[in-house]
Amino acid sequence: MLHPTAIISPTATIGNNVSIGPYSLIGDHVTLHDDVKIAGHVVIEGPCEIGSGTEVFPFASIGQPPQDLKFAGEETRLIIGERNVIREYVTMNRGTAGGGGLTSVGNDNLFMAQAHIAHDCHVGSHTVFANAGTLAGHVEVADHATIGAYSAVHQFCRVGRHAFVGGFSVVVKDALPYARTVGNHASCYGANTIGLRRKGFTNEEIRHIQHAFHILLTSKLNTTQALERLKAEMTGLPEIDYLIEFIETSQRGVVK
Repeated sequence: MLHPTAIISPTATIGNNVSIGPYSLIGDHVTLHDDVKIAGHVVIEGPCEIGSGTEVFPFASIGQPPQDLKFAGEETRLIIGERNVIREYVTMNRGTAGGGGLTSVGNDNLFMAQAHIAHDCHVGSHTVFANAGTLAGHVEVADHATIGAYSAVHQFCRVGRHAFVGGFSVVVKDALPYARTVGNHASCYGANTIGLRRKGFTNEEIRHIQHAFHILLTSKLNTTQALERLKAEMTGLPEIDYLIEFIETSQRGVVK
């Protein structure tokens, strides 16, 4: 399963049933768990760990040093979970000491061609990055989020659970969970109703989320007043509790 033209460091750890294609480079301190598939012409540098069942397509560059002028060669890591699909020309960089030293990716994500995960980002599970979806450093993307094609998320921003960022968007504040966030600079257009239905949310749960966004976006209340009204009317609903917590813990403000 290891092509004779592949270059594999003696310090790399290779699991069972791993395949590595022609002319790929597996560097020092890389760990490939069971059933990982590495196509030809892939470069993976360590320290880096790739979970079982993940597939990496040609010309991806994984675990390279961060594109941060403050980086001084310190040892940092990239950890990728299980069953991810990493398509052509995707780039994922290791972390920096100033950002905690770790870039992490969860499980069951799809990274389409040319997507970029910068240093110290933390991506959850079941996310979709369309072609050339781009994260600057220190971005957090929660589970089930979608980043549209050729969209960019500013450093230190967060993207909430089940958020949908439309194509060609520029996100400079936190993108709200369950919402459609689109444009340059991005604006929020309410609940991502179609996406929530596809993810199995009930009609009642969707109605609650729609009502919450009506209060946040169209009630003419400022954010503080809207949060107080949400707490008074809808506390105890898990989706709304998470939405409130997401807004209250924002450091950059949220897209409205």
